[in-house]
Amino acid sequence: MKKNMIKKRLQSLLTLALIGGSTILLYSRCSSPEVKDEVVVDDSADKALLQKANSIFKSISSIPQDDIAMNKILLGKKLYHDKSLSKDQTISCASCHNLNTYGVDNLAFSPGDTKELGGRNSPSSVYAFLHSVQFWDGRAKDVEEQAGGPILNPVEHNVPNQAFLEKRLRENKEYQRLFKEVYPNEAQPITFANITNAIGAFERQLAPESRFDKWLDGDNTALNAQEKKGLQAFMDNACITCHMGPAVGGGLMQKFGLYGNYWEKTNSKKIDNGVYDLTKKESDKYIFKVPSLRNVEKTGPYFHDGSVTKLEDAVSMMAELQLGNKLSDEDVKNITAFLKSMTAEVDAKYIE
Repeated sequence: MKKNMIKKRLQSLLTLALIGGSTILLYSRCSSPEVKDEVVVDDSADKALLQKANSIFKSISSIPQDDIAMNKILLGKKLYHDKSLSKDQTISCASCHNLNTYGVDNLAFSPGDTKELGGRNSPSSVYAFLHSVQFWDGRAKDVEEQAGGPILNPVEHNVPNQAFLEKRLRENKEYQRLFKEVYPNEAQPITFANITNAIGAFERQLAPESRFDKWLDGDNTALNAQEKKGLQAFMDNACITCHMGPAVGGGLMQKFGLYGNYWEKTNSKKIDNGVYDLTKKESDKYIFKVPSLRNVEKTGPYFHDGSVTKLEDAVSMMAELQLGNKLSDEDVKNITAFLKSMTAEVDAKYIE
């Protein structure tokens, strides 16, 4: 009996010695209760996944930081949260882009100063500075230019003109002091350009680190096995054609519905022509900015019209509409799990 046990143990060890180094999990087949199962783990697959991911995406920690004075950031924060930047002083930037809820209001369409609803979903202001252009139709080049759009929009902040807002803020003693400190070399520092400049400076601080960032930076424990499977499926199914770079999107303009009419899948109440409304070019119909997928778990409802409420449904629809691909239930589940690894709360110091 004893000889048989020794023989089985030696056979097990020999098997491990011959196959050692494989990425497959190996275990001893010895049935003796005295011999514990042995596991050999090789992380070469994880290393390959990490290497590929770092060639496609970018962690927040690797993005160069703009050298912006703190007093300008704080001025921008105050402006961002100030309802006096709307005509009737009922809404602020934070009303539609609430930093307590990941830079959105979780509504399909947002009410403006007059309570009228906007025509497109309010995207998150968090990570927005990483995008190549701003707004769903890409009409603003950066967050500074974008900041002025809603202020002058009659359905949003409803401020009639730049001079109206300048006059209001120039009558505020605190703003007189703050703008003079931030823009000391200007005879009249409270200008519309400086207002949007300060708001943009503040928004450039909104880049919290997620678990996905930690994993990209080398912490292999930051993602679990299902999230890694989801990342692999995300790449294998060509989602990275549009969703790449540091914002995991936000870098391209793309037609919504390459393989079918989007409204037939989303049940949208209105067909939005996208960039066509600006250019009147037939080739620009249904083209929108590709949204960032950072914080996508928390920023629904989804798409330019907020027509889809469940993230899993959005994942399935995008595969069909943009890739002509029907994802398996497992891939949808795993990709959704991966997307949730990019959830990150804004630093409390930037929230009012």
